[in-house]
Amino acid sequence: MDLLDPFRPLTLEERKQLCERPLAPPRSPGQDCWNRLRRNRPFMMGALLLSLLLLTSLLAPLLCSSTYYDTHLELKNLPPSSRFWFGTDELGRDLFVRVWWGARISLFVAITASLMDLVIGVVYGAIAASFGGRAEALLMRIADILYSIPYLLIVILLMVVIGPGLLTIILALATTGWIGMARMVRAQILQTKRQEFVLAARSYGASRLRIMWRELIPSCTAPIIATLTLTIPTAIFAEAFLSFLGLGVQAPIASWGAMASDGLPALRYYPWRLFFPAGFISLTMLGFHLLGDGLQEAFDPRLRR
Repeated sequence: MDLLDPFRPLTLEERKQLCERPLAPPRSPGQDCWNRLRRNRPFMMGALLLSLLLLTSLLAPLLCSSTYYDTHLELKNLPPSSRFWFGTDELGRDLFVRVWWGARISLFVAITASLMDLVIGVVYGAIAASFGGRAEALLMRIADILYSIPYLLIVILLMVVIGPGLLTIILALATTGWIGMARMVRAQILQTKRQEFVLAARSYGASRLRIMWRELIPSCTAPIIATLTLTIPTAIFAEAFLSFLGLGVQAPIASWGAMASDGLPALRYYPWRLFFPAGFISLTMLGFHLLGDGLQEAFDPRLRR
């Protein structure tokens, strides 16, 4: 076949060769997305990093003989060694065990708060965009008012009512954290609600709620997943910040933020007490950001390479 002349008519033999060439099997959108994710190095690095952190946080405390609250004053402030891989703190507690117990606490708080943001934000934004008009304006103004309230003030109010602890942090993060998700879902549905498949469902007599649950929300699945993976690192940092200020989990429960707060005064003489919790906070946030960027690039057709 003469490749230099693409307009030359094909011979009978060449047509037979083209007809006998096997056709590539059709790929579903999910397979196409997975193929792009596998070629996305930042996504694979983030997934591998988070998998290692999650697996270690589940297994490491079970394999150690000590717990996160065991104190040995004669072993206080020891540097990292073969016996204590991350050293010890001012009470002689093993920082290796406390770091991985803190990973459980931080990841639990962040993922729980993010899932609450997901549910509230998706439902709120979908209702506002689906009904429109005055209902949409009222719902979005309420969201604007809640967004203007600092979450530190909400934490202090919840501490007065409930008391410090995990529940207080989760409720404080979920009180205003859903607003970003709601705005994103509202914007996506406003772009989708005038497309042909929505108009067809409406012409068949489907109600607004049915169209919202069966047509509009499923069409926003890709940006919702990408936004969720970027919401989790924000919640991790918020939990660490609140625990750093002493508004989070209380002693002797281990948390990355509380450990960083305890290690900051000893930074000059015992730097490992701050280095390990702060380092794992950074690694976890980096992993989720890489994961979220990869998902966003895979799901968004405008970002496909």
